[in-house]
Amino acid sequence: MNLIPEQTHYRMRVMDSLADVGQKQWDQLVQLQPNANPFLSYAFLHALHESGSACERTGWRACYLTLWEDESLVAALPLYEKNHSYGEYVFDWAWADAYHRHGLAYYPKLLSAIPFTPVTGNRLIAKDPLAQQALLHELIQFQTSSHFSSTHILFPSIEEALILHDAGFLMRQGIQFHWLNQGYANFEEFLFGLEQKKRKNILAERRKVAEAGVEFQHISGKEMTEIDWLFFKRCYDQTYLDHHSTPYLNLDFFLQIGASMPEHIHLIFAKKNGLPIAASLLIHNDRTVYGRYWGCLEQIRCLHFETSYYQPIEFCIRNKIKVFEGGAQGEHKMARGFLPQKTISAHHLSESAFSNAVADFLKRESGGIEQQLNELNERTPFRSSIKE
Repeated sequence: MNLIPEQTHYRMRVMDSLADVGQKQWDQLVQLQPNANPFLSYAFLHALHESGSACERTGWRACYLTLWEDESLVAALPLYEKNHSYGEYVFDWAWADAYHRHGLAYYPKLLSAIPFTPVTGNRLIAKDPLAQQALLHELIQFQTSSHFSSTHILFPSIEEALILHDAGFLMRQGIQFHWLNQGYANFEEFLFGLEQKKRKNILAERRKVAEAGVEFQHISGKEMTEIDWLFFKRCYDQTYLDHHSTPYLNLDFFLQIGASMPEHIHLIFAKKNGLPIAASLLIHNDRTVYGRYWGCLEQIRCLHFETSYYQPIEFCIRNKIKVFEGGAQGEHKMARGFLPQKTISAHHLSESAFSNAVADFLKRESGGIEQQLNELNERTPFRSSIKE
């Protein structure tokens, strides 16, 4: 436990379990944030840890930085000690290799992120700007005093990115693709705004799925049973198997979030002859739907597009939800009505020589990202530019 310089009424504690913070204090602080989402909730993060999906055994050693005023939580940072770079969606393998080739250790590093979740939101969560600045000061001190090679803050809010830049963090840009609801009355109205070729292709894709005899069932988190979760987990695992990879999340994680945050969960089943063959899981709040996980047990042309894109878009339209984030990467989403959006990550490297080299690399990379964004925006799928 350390006293914060010049802020002696704050005390810093490093927590390896959110249970030591408590759900009430954590969620009360999160609810004060302007860019909070369900992934920052106690329920989601605690399930990741308690299920063993994100824990020391899997390379996610929790070391949350928290600031306290007496017994009140005033600021916190989801933080992990990492010995690898899996499950992050901002790739720094080349940086780690460069460290290794120069005889330096890149791992362990510090990472502030929601494990396995490339979603923008608050990271420097605090009750006010003073507590936020104190938290950032303590983070840099923690990196230095504990001899970590670097600190990486992934997908912070735009406001936080500006604060991090001013504190000396290096900024890195990326691109995701989001669907934006322009107040559509129905799916047909959304299609009407697209270029003719895009509209025709989407109708053809939907027709192929319908002609294959596939029907869809939407289930809210409150309606889901353990049998539903078991089937979804089979689909989720199959996606990783198809890509010759290992699933990050276990069944216990899904059962825990199903029990602790059902109001933020929506499942879409694809069924053929009355039996489920595919599933897509959405996490949502009143403003945004996040497409998280999908999988199928039977290969049908265009089934992925229907289950993971078109059905969720219809869900957004019915519920007047403004944004649908379809997950990481995926330029092909533009042909289905998604638009490019810039994402940001922030990086603080202890070795000055490597920090300078990475800064030069990011400057060149940023120019390429800006050019790519400009080119993508010129290829809008809509008949006229549509902005959020």
